[in-house]
Amino acid sequence: MTVEIVDFELAEAGIAGLLVVTVKQVTDERGTVRELFRRSAFERAGVHLAPFQQINVTESRRGAVRGLHAEAMAKLVTVAHGEVFGAYVDLRPQSPTFGRVHTAVLRPGVQVLVPSGVANGFQSLTDASQYAYCFDAEWAPAMPGLALCPLDPELGIEWPLPVDRDDPGQISVKDRDAPSFASIREGLQS
Repeated sequence: MTVEIVDFELAEAGIAGLLVVTVKQVTDERGTVRELFRRSAFERAGVHLAPFQQINVTESRRGAVRGLHAEAMAKLVTVAHGEVFGAYVDLRPQSPTFGRVHTAVLRPGVQVLVPSGVANGFQSLTDASQYAYCFDAEWAPAMPGLALCPLDPELGIEWPLPVDRDDPGQISVKDRDAPSFASIREGLQS
């Protein structure tokens, strides 16, 4: 029996505190076992996370865009099934990377640790992708945070699949009509 092992690894992204994570994975002829989360692996890497308070899984069709949302909570996001193009925007006014955008392709075994105040969004690249969110706070309507239009040209996000702004199967009205980065920047500076 052939066994392939991929070890836990963290990589810093272009946004302060945003980390791309490869989880430990063991593959043999039967398939693959992946760690979804192991606290001790993060702690050995110097990352101390608050306990998760809520975990959601979103299933999305190919081409659908969700986000960009920057609630007042940290998130560990990953894909349980399929593949997505993740986009992250730093909306923390005091951050040295304020306004910076980072993108990454997520597939099973790849995670992104999103700090509080960094907007998180994605586009499903496959049918029925399942995107998992682990939150360090429970989501509640009207909780503190910001939303940003994922189609704002100022962000320069090149979504891999075309997005029809008027197709609610691709983008919600709420996300499409969210503020531009310029209006958020102006609001934070006033």
